[in-house]
Amino acid sequence: MKRSIRLFTISALAAGVAACGGGGSGSGSGSTGTVSFGVTDAPATDLSNVTIAFTELRLKPENGNWIEFSVDGFEQINLLDLQGGLTEPLITDEEVPAGNYTELRLIIDTENSFVKKESTADAQYTLAVPSGEQSGLKLKGDFLVAADTTTNFTIDFDVRKSIVDPQGNALADFMLKPSLRLVNNLEVGSISGQVDVAQINSTRSANEALANCEYDGSVYVYDGADVTPSDLNVNNEEGNPLMVVPVEADPDSVFYNYTAAFLPAGDYTIAYSCQDDNNEQDDDIEFDGEQNVTVVANETTEAETIPLQ
Repeated sequence: MKRSIRLFTISALAAGVAACGGGGSGSGSGSTGTVSFGVTDAPATDLSNVTIAFTELRLKPENGNWIEFSVDGFEQINLLDLQGGLTEPLITDEEVPAGNYTELRLIIDTENSFVKKESTADAQYTLAVPSGEQSGLKLKGDFLVAADTTTNFTIDFDVRKSIVDPQGNALADFMLKPSLRLVNNLEVGSISGQVDVAQINSTRSANEALANCEYDGSVYVYDGADVTPSDLNVNNEEGNPLMVVPVEADPDSVFYNYTAAFLPAGDYTIAYSCQDDNNEQDDDIEFDGEQNVTVVANETTEAETIPLQ
């Protein structure tokens, strides 16, 4: 079967270059569907560049052999370009057997993947991806490719959860401990809102009982309503936020904005914190603006402005 893979561009726009003959393999009988996979990122606060070199995407049908889509050489993507709902295509409009799939794998070229930090300008740090070049980053869980239609999925890399700074002897300067989510684009929505960072800063500075702000802050998103907010610690199995979204200054307003994208429809708790949060340890951080938000598929829900009035 002749396949066409749409390759990445460096741009954060979902644009690409068509290339024929990208090595698809695998066989099946019966009905087929068309599948597209894109990649996006939940933002990080202390990194300026997280470039991953993708070489291959593999799909495992429930009843069938692995189906492989190869990139000619490798394609580098800076995950930090993909925030606030932006995506880059991995494969586009590929015909695969319709039915249930149980696993997805991303094969990574570690030698051409790297990290940069805001504090060290153009210095480039090595990035280790355990088994990234052999078995790849694994995303297990059922997903369905419908017959005679196109199903669009997005793979969400949460950089805030994934990139860790290992201590002592390590394979590289940074390590990717993948925190991946796979969502069907027809089943997700987003949360947007504003934060009055100046007011929160002023209130906390004037009250000795409150912790001072250490940066502009982030909005923490938790699965379910009425969740008690807690810090992010990738070593804890429970209690972690689903994602942590930094706020961004709005040049036309006194407020800071945020968008939490690709959230499955349902109820969520959100809260804002401006204290530093190490992603590998428990931190005692304080929150403002705790509220419940309901996400509707294919819609953007506007949260109440933080701090709550």
